[in-house]
Amino acid sequence: MKTVYVDNNATTQVDPRVFEAMLPYLKDLYANPSSMYRFAGEVSKGLEKARRQVASLLGADPDEIVFTSCGTESDNTAIRAAIQAFPERRHILTTRVEHPAIKNLFEHLAKKGWRVTFVPVDSKGHLDLDILYRNLIPETAVVSVMWANNETGVVFPVEEIAREVKERGILFHTDAVQAAGKIPIDMKKVPADMLSLSGHKLHAPKGVGILYVRKGTPFAPLLIGGHQEHGRRGGTENVASIVALGKACELAQGHLDEENTRVRRLRNRLEEGLLERIPRAIVHGDRENRLPNTVSIGFEGVEGEAILLMMDEFGICASSGSACTSGSLEPSHVLRAMGVPFSHVHGSIRFSLSRFNTEGDIDFILEKLPPIIARLRELSPYWKTRGGRRTCNSQIMSAL
Repeated sequence: MKTVYVDNNATTQVDPRVFEAMLPYLKDLYANPSSMYRFAGEVSKGLEKARRQVASLLGADPDEIVFTSCGTESDNTAIRAAIQAFPERRHILTTRVEHPAIKNLFEHLAKKGWRVTFVPVDSKGHLDLDILYRNLIPETAVVSVMWANNETGVVFPVEEIAREVKERGILFHTDAVQAAGKIPIDMKKVPADMLSLSGHKLHAPKGVGILYVRKGTPFAPLLIGGHQEHGRRGGTENVASIVALGKACELAQGHLDEENTRVRRLRNRLEEGLLERIPRAIVHGDRENRLPNTVSIGFEGVEGEAILLMMDEFGICASSGSACTSGSLEPSHVLRAMGVPFSHVHGSIRFSLSRFNTEGDIDFILEKLPPIIARLRELSPYWKTRGGRRTCNSQIMSAL
């Protein structure tokens, strides 16, 4: 069966060039990079090359890069380091639309006694910056704002927010897991103290990530052990995956123009085609200020899980929300925060493209999805009681 993979905000395929780069470190260069002999030195060189490649993508210094196991570990390390640096400060701030790696951590800290401010968003997914800035107080230990939302793709003004936060002497962290490799990032221009990145979102394997820690930022490691990562993260490094991440960052830097031209055109063609072919569909979030690969679209009167199951029959892989929460029947916290009508929240699908997608993929989705929605609406009690059947395209129905 043909597979059309458009769930790249959940994970990405490993680029063949990335796979080739990591192979020697799985087979021949297997020494512990912390050992003293020359064989280990060759492995250590690969690790440090990867550090430079990651730093280049971010406009950072290699010494500011700490390798971790994933974005969640990086997020947790950053926030826990910040509250440990300022134990007398008991207020922390984030947004209502963060990834669960931040959202659930802040909710956990609230139960432990920290006062948490969750900044709301409007119907387009834009942050209420007035509320954010009003809540920057002397008791605030850390602010964490994602660079781009994983469900809607909406990009936040991280550079502006970081400057406002830093002017008040507060630590600032950004989860850039979805942004890295899709839009330019230059940490020389963005005064964030810490930044999280995950390898499997930009065509590296799962199980590797980084935490950027700006020089001079107070920092305490989450994992205490050996001297690895200059004492900032104990545990023998996952060298093969780190080398893969370095190569993926190098490739991502070279493909930024393609992400923002060809991939963006594919995304727009998919979005416009679905809106033309399917009545009562709405796009969630700002359609301009978002990642070039992402569209979240709601189809009134149907269930997202049913859409996914029927698309899967044709080999189309998408998401009804973030992969970390798709097993839940609860509606997306992001869409609820945006005030999306209940009738569209449950019928929402996220399509997230990559440079490996083609025009043929878009053609296939535009062929298969409209009849799926029409069929589900034909079976939907909601659609019948609301009179929605009258808007169904008879030609689409006959295609079933």
